Amino acid sequence: MAKAKNSSLNAASVAKQDEFYTRYEDIQEELNHYEKHFKGKTILCNCDDPFESNFCKFFLRNFNYLGLKRLICTSYVSSSVVGTQMTIFDYMDEPVRRGHGYVMDITEVPMANGRGVSDDDIEKLLKSKKRGVKKLEGDGDFRSEECIEYLKQADVVVTNPPFSLFREYVALLMEYEKQFLIIGNQNNITYKEIFPLIQQNKIWLGCKFGDMAFRVPDYYEPRETRFWIDETGQKWRSFGTICWYTNLDHEKRHEELVLYRHYYGHEEDYPKYDNYDAINVNKVSEIPCDYFENMAVPITYVDKHNPEQFDIVDANTIRTNDETPLKGHGLIKDKDAVITTYESDEESEKTLDMVAEEQQTYLASKQASKRITYARIVIRRKQM
Repeated sequence: MAKAKNSSLNAASVAKQDEFYTRYEDIQEELNHYEKHFKGKTILCNCDDPFESNFCKFFLRNFNYLGLKRLICTSYVSSSVVGTQMTIFDYMDEPVRRGHGYVMDITEVPMANGRGVSDDDIEKLLKSKKRGVKKLEGDGDFRSEECIEYLKQADVVVTNPPFSLFREYVALLMEYEKQFLIIGNQNNITYKEIFPLIQQNKIWLGCKFGDMAFRVPDYYEPRETRFWIDETGQKWRSFGTICWYTNLDHEKRHEELVLYRHYYGHEEDYPKYDNYDAINVNKVSEIPCDYFENMAVPITYVDKHNPEQFDIVDANTIRTNDETPLKGHGLIKDKDAVITTYESDEESEKTLDMVAEEQQTYLASKQASKRITYARIVIRRKQM
């Protein structure tokens, strides 16, 4: 793979405002569900400043507890926080500063008190000439040949990649067949590069789904909503659509979704799509317990998906007419996600008994109503 241009990630960072630094407590809350996957493994955090990243800090603090084999953290050249919270020197006694890509590559974390890794232990390790941080030859772009060599050596990748480069980032993980746990946006589910992987059970969601706050650089402009400045002057942003993407198994993925609604006797609540052989379900909580055919559900369903209870279906395989185009993402989406229903107007009801009881005449006496739903995932319940 050719080395990425130095300006590529920087342009994305400035134009898309991609620098969102994850809180330690959010990392800890999620990673607690995956302890069994880390023992004896090489962990790579390849979008993480070794000095400032809470991913790096978490794995340093828990290196011995988790039984890690090796920890590698690489940072990109344009990091806005490098050196802002710690004055430090690299292994060649050169000041660590913005403008360089850095790597921390360690196989042990000494403990001064023998009981656990303290902040002092971490600071000493980062300052250590023997074990500390080294300058990369390149800029630290995760797509560069230098960083891909680190990727090849890793067992599990854990990080918060640039949101605007999510497709490229996942493609790289899949190309090198890596296990991973990464942060993304709920909207990523609908990408044509991502949803087929979910449908094929190659990617699924982690445990946290919803609100998450992120520390952002000083140059970020204030916003009317989901933006604040704390008492230290630190800027923050939050999102209500954040989730973790992974291919590491966890207990939540096997929790059975409790169903209590019924389709039969309430068919009017579950109209069929015009272009797909599926009924529409407006809310995940309304999935019926007595229906075993195709159901189109909101994309938030993925957070509840249990592969032992439901299959995720490629919507392209249930088109009801050739005019409906094949779609790379495999969702029911956009203008083809149309449902036509018929409601009687008052005058038509009065004259209905005066006309032939044929379907065509009956429909002619109705008011047709068309609506387009939001993006839908098609699922089919398994016979248990």
